[in-house]
Amino acid sequence: MLTSKAKYGLKALMHLATYDGPCLAEEIATENNIPRKFLDAILVELRNAGILTSRRGKGGGYHLARPADKITVGQIIRILDGSLAPIACASRTAYRPCRDCPDENACQIRDLMIDVRDSMALILDRTTIMSLKGRNAREAERLWERARRP
Repeated sequence: MLTSKAKYGLKALMHLATYDGPCLAEEIATENNIPRKFLDAILVELRNAGILTSRRGKGGGYHLARPADKITVGQIIRILDGSLAPIACASRTAYRPCRDCPDENACQIRDLMIDVRDSMALILDRTTIMSLKGRNAREAERLWERARRP
């Protein structure tokens, strides 16, 4: 499940994608209904990951470090939430074996969760911050259908 942290991070990035110059955190928080202190922590994390740059003082604020069509939703979720995998034994980046599983290679649940992880990654890694603008549920369904085709 997508956490509030990742959701707010994505909303902030979509907001910044509409600006050529820097934007104040207060403006992002107000216009997107995000708690300011929580947003500040998210913006720092995104800045530390190289997604944002910031400048202090008059005329300062946050802006994207690279074009919005070069930043994927998958990248942002991994930065803010960690692995895309629904369970740790299916993760590529945060793998941990299950204590209750004697043979993970024969585990049908792990096998299914790897498929879930791969399907999610396929969609999220193809979706850029720029492509989120103006997107609706029918477009999401069409993308899902295209991703499922062999």
